[in-house]
Parts: sequence; structure tokens; C-alpha cells
Amino acid sequence: MNFSNMTPEEKKTIVEHFEELRKSLIISIVAIVAAAVLCFSYNEKILAVITLPLRILDQQLIVTGVTEAFFVKLILSFYAGFVLAFPIVVWAVWRFFKPALYPSERKYVYVLLPVSVLLFSSGVLFSYFGILPLVLNFFIYIAGENLETMFKVDQYVSFVTAFTIPFGLVFELPVVVYFLTKFGVIRPETLSRNRKYALLIIVILAAALTPGPDPISQMMMAGPVYLLYEISIIVSKMVKPGKGRDHEGEEEVT
Repeated sequence: MNFSNMTPEEKKTIVEHFEELRKSLIISIVAIVAAAVLCFSYNEKILAVITLPLRILDQQLIVTGVTEAFFVKLILSFYAGFVLAFPIVVWAVWRFFKPALYPSERKYVYVLLPVSVLLFSSGVLFSYFGILPLVLNFFIYIAGENLETMFKVDQYVSFVTAFTIPFGLVFELPVVVYFLTKFGVIRPETLSRNRKYALLIIVILAAALTPGPDPISQMMMAGPVYLLYEISIIVSKMVKPGKGRDHEGEEEVT
């Protein structure tokens, strides 16, 4: 970006945008850290929840390092803090983009904000209760009777968090598509026409986001995400791109 060709007013606007972005980032970071500190005081209960699917399968976790348990609980507290602070993070993002929206567009955001939190929570819960037990049971079954399964706590916690958090994030796809359609960046016809490419990208992302190279967890993620893509097409068809923005823009000009 060439700042030398900008007018003082344009430079001031850019600086104000960066300042608002900085404030939003600070709010998000402070909220996550504060939530992580709170979660650390309940780390035993959080660890009990995380290890529940494994205990149901009559499996135990082991610690092989002196500081392993401490760092596992510390990292787990930050993951739990991110989940707990997610509504504040969404609000901070909304706070940054709010000045760019017209009043007719903001009323939709007030509905989409709780929807985005609900979708994130649904993605995390769906992966934890619906898919994670199936994946764990599959790996234990593959080990067979001749191998004794002994799961390290740090590897298990890393696996669970790397499996559930991405699910929550990709469940935000319909909300992202709504905004992109509203701003005229994408069209429902484009989404429908490029289904096969979307499926390829979803499979690649599932391979990148899921922990480990196993195809089972990748398919478990790719399936629901592609379903969300189809739902996003429906959402995109229901959106009227730029109508309110163009209308209000004309009113401001007049």
C-alpha cells in the first residue's frame, strides 16, 4: 500500500482502522487469557471431560515426562479459554466491521452473532460426542488384541483439541457465506457451479486440519463440512446482495 499518494484524510482513516483493529485484537487476547486463567483453576474437571470418551472405552492415560502433566493442563486451559471467550472474540470482530455496515445490514448481524456462537458450539459438541468416540474406537480396534494401547496424555489432549476446535470453526461457513454474498463477493450460482471444486478443497482442508494422516477422521470432518457447504448455498440464495447498501448509498448521495 502506497501511503505517499494518499490525502491526509485518507491517511487518517487508515490509521483509525488500524487503531480499531488493534483494540479488537487486544479485547480478544485479554478475553482469551482471562478465560484461560479461570479455566486453569478448573483444569482437573476440564481434563476429566476431555478424557471421558477414552475412559468410556476403558482406556487409561499415562504421563512419561516430569513436566508433561503441567504443560498439558496449561495448554488445555488456553484451549478451553478460547472456547469460553469465543462470544467476546466474535463481538470484537463485529466491533471492528460495524462502521463499514449500513443500518439495514447491522440488524442482520444482531441475529448472526448468536447464530455464529451457536454454530461454533455445535461444531465442537458434534465432533466431541458424535465423531471422536468413533475415531478412538476405530484406532483401538486396529491395535488388536496383540498390542496394549497406552495413550500419552499430551498426545491425546493435542489430538482432541486439534480435532474439535477446527470443527467449531468450519461450522461458521454459512455465516461467512452470508456476509460474502451480502457484499457481492460471491453468488449462489457460483457456489452451485463449483461443487466439485469445493468438495476437493474440503477434502484437502480436512486432511490439513485433522490430526494425524488417518483417512477416517478426515472423512468424518469432510462429510459434515460438505453438508454445511450445501446449506451455505441455500443461505446464499436467500440473501439479497447489496440491495440495502445500494439503496442507502443513493440516499446519502441525495
